[in-house]
Amino acid sequence: MPSPRPFPVPARAPADPAAGPSPARPAGAPPLAVVLVADDEAPVRDFVCRALMQSGYEVTTAEDGHAAWAALVRDPPYDLLITDIVMPGLDGIELALKAAKEHPAMAILMITGFAAEKQRAYGLEHLIHKVLSKPFTLHQLLAATREALEASDPP
Repeated sequence: MPSPRPFPVPARAPADPAAGPSPARPAGAPPLAVVLVADDEAPVRDFVCRALMQSGYEVTTAEDGHAAWAALVRDPPYDLLITDIVMPGLDGIELALKAAKEHPAMAILMITGFAAEKQRAYGLEHLIHKVLSKPFTLHQLLAATREALEASDPP
């Protein structure tokens, strides 16, 4: 069995100061929510990160489940975890189970490009808000994000 590979510690993605304030949030306003995005596919991870940041969310990215778990342990509380189901090492289902146990107030949204893997999330409705199928649109992502956060807010 190969030894575990080191993984980079994810950093919070900085806002681009040249872009100016987000249209969803005035300059100096707190973020709408703090989100951790875990996906081993860089194009998907980057799309989700950019979309959420431009909509006023503070976003941290992780390239796999191990890096996401390290961020969850190390960083201040996250409001939402968006995780791919299929990732090397610690997959999204395992990550969601660990995250829900340690951070029960955090909303969880899963994404996958595999119909068979989507089936693995059935029975976890009490832990996760929704499973988005890839490819998804910007509108679908933002709507699912908003719905997951609203569902996790206490009345």
